[in-house]
Amino acid sequence: MLKESDLYLPLKSYLEGQGYTVKGEIRHCDVVAVRGDELPVVVELKLSFNLSVVLQVVERLSLTPTVYVGIPLDTTILRTRRKPVIKLLRMLGLGLIVIDPKAGSVDVLLDPGEYKPRIVKRSQQRLLGEFSLRVGDPNTGGQAMRKGLMTAYRQQALNIGQYLQVHGASKPVVIAKAIDEPKALAILYRNVYGWFDKVSRGVYELSPKGVTEIPPWLERRQVGVESKPDEVGQAIVPE
Repeated sequence: MLKESDLYLPLKSYLEGQGYTVKGEIRHCDVVAVRGDELPVVVELKLSFNLSVVLQVVERLSLTPTVYVGIPLDTTILRTRRKPVIKLLRMLGLGLIVIDPKAGSVDVLLDPGEYKPRIVKRSQQRLLGEFSLRVGDPNTGGQAMRKGLMTAYRQQALNIGQYLQVHGASKPVVIAKAIDEPKALAILYRNVYGWFDKVSRGVYELSPKGVTEIPPWLERRQVGVESKPDEVGQAIVPE
């Protein structure tokens, strides 16, 4: 069975090849490497990657800014969550070394360094747009998503569905004017939830699915403000 100590010799050999003097188990650090007047390098050897590992390695940043996690090549998380793991370590200013004790090989996947997050403007605008257009606060933060969320788009579709419930088959232009929803035609045409049927040219009514699904959603809907908020973002995409 693989042990953390099995990772030590391949890593020691690799670091010595880089001109470091390497020693193990120095003041609770698994591996410490020193080269000339440079700041020391600390590597924590782990067989798996989890929150406890992250917390322990972050503590080592009080000793030196050059801290790595060293894990085996065949670690499950590298096969399933490689990119998120690297992103997390980059955000924390940590490095990642992968070690194959059988082959004696070492691969540095990430060097420690200062992280500057890149803001994706489009994603930010979509976030603010959804926040602005959603009426009230109909969802509980952290709730299970199996029943769906009340998004701004769903609220718009529900307003249209409610109008059709009361008035029957109607033209989009009439609906748009009656409920002050300029996107009525696009919502009816896309029919994301399958709630609408086109009965003739330019005329829509509730589908059997809409007749069944809209009433429970209307019960869930909570209206926190009466007036429609100003738009911040551009496109609102249903979940």
